[in-house]
Amino acid sequence: MKYLKYILGILTVLVIGFFLLGVIKSELSYECEVMVDKSLAESWSVSQDEEKMSDWLEGFQKIEQVSGSPNTVGAVADIYFVTDGQEMTIRETITEIVPNESVSMLFTSDFMDMDYKLTMESIDGKTKINSSTTCKGNGMVSKSLIALMGNSMETQEKTNLSSLKKTIEQNSKNYFSTEN
Repeated sequence: MKYLKYILGILTVLVIGFFLLGVIKSELSYECEVMVDKSLAESWSVSQDEEKMSDWLEGFQKIEQVSGSPNTVGAVADIYFVTDGQEMTIRETITEIVPNESVSMLFTSDFMDMDYKLTMESIDGKTKINSSTTCKGNGMVSKSLIALMGNSMETQEKTNLSSLKKTIEQNSKNYFSTEN
C-alpha cells in the first residue's frame, strides 16, 4: 500500500507538471533561414506553385480553395496532409501578401493555431528565405504538448526550408515565358 501511494504521488506530480508546462509556456516561437542560389523572382514563383508543394512540404496532398481568390489577402483554403498514415486538414487564411517579398498566413486546426510569415530578400543574385512561426495550442493538453514538441516543430520547419531550397535550385519550369 505504501508503494501505491508513492506511485500515485509521483504520477500526480507528473500530470500537474505537464499541465503547468502548458500554462507557463503557452506559446512557441521560432525562426528559420536558408540561402538559395536562384533569383528572388524564381524563388518566389516556385514557393507559390501548388504543383511543387509536395516536393518541399512533407506529406502535402492538395489544396482546396474555400473562399476568396488564391494568393490574395483574405483567401481561405484547406490544406490536406498525410502524416504517419493519418490525413490531416489545416485551414490557411492569407493575412498579408507582398509578391516577391512576403506572405503571412494563419493556419488553424483543432490542435493549434499558427501565425506564419515567409519572407524573401535578394542578396547578390541569390535569395535569402526566412520563416517566422508562432504557435498556440487550442487546449490545455495541446498547449503542453506544443511546449514539449518545440524542438521537433522547429526541426520540421528547417527540413521544409531545406527541401524548398532544393526544389528551387532544381527548378526547370519557366515562370517568365515571353511568348504571346
